[in-house]
Amino acid sequence: MIFFILGVFFLILGAIGLALPVIPQIPFLLLGVVFLSMASKRFKNKLISSEIYKKHLEQHVAKHKFISKFFQNGKETDEMSDIRKLLIVIDMQNDFIDGALGTKEAEAIVGPVVEKIRSYPAEDVFATMDTHGENYLNTQEGKNLPVEHCIKGTDGWNIRKEIAELLNKERIYEKPVFGSLDLAKTLKDLSKKENIELELVGLCTDICVVSNALLFKAFMPEVRISVDPGCCAGVTPESHEAALNTMRACQIAVE
Repeated sequence: MIFFILGVFFLILGAIGLALPVIPQIPFLLLGVVFLSMASKRFKNKLISSEIYKKHLEQHVAKHKFISKFFQNGKETDEMSDIRKLLIVIDMQNDFIDGALGTKEAEAIVGPVVEKIRSYPAEDVFATMDTHGENYLNTQEGKNLPVEHCIKGTDGWNIRKEIAELLNKERIYEKPVFGSLDLAKTLKDLSKKENIELELVGLCTDICVVSNALLFKAFMPEVRISVDPGCCAGVTPESHEAALNTMRACQIAVE
């Protein structure tokens, strides 16, 4: 906030200098731009690419060693500091919480997941829904796990009410298998436009959470991915820990 205030202050002095030649213009304008850039890395990157900067400020920046160094390779040096963090909520559905495949551990994370979602801007939260049809038992997954769950249209398929109320329906991805290819593609496209970081929470740690974490890692090897173990639960406590260890080994942060 202090950088923003200083930036506005010096820009005002520079603007006054444009009307009153007795007041220096360029030094104040440059200082204003520097402080506003320190307040917002995104502003800095846009400024460096703008025609106004190239036509009116770049030549003056080059004359000042400190300011020139500050703007040199600005986009590159800002990559780590201007990151949009996204939350991915995996399969927080009734059947996994207190339904067909529910556990007490899954019930225990509902509150923490709600609080986690509330800590993010709504536009930065994505979610997945395990989605099966009535032929589930005839599928490969159904033959290995012969327990009907998350059949589309049933109450067990629905996301837990207090969580669903916090989600944007346009950012919820239905998936018939463990990992969501559609969400992975969306996130990859987003990563090409801006610097992002992913945090995963949800159910089940040892099946769909780990599957999506590894899928995202394969799609976006340079994007930092983390999992909050306190907002995840596995089929068993032991398989939960085993999945966390697997993710650690694959350079996914567990924190």
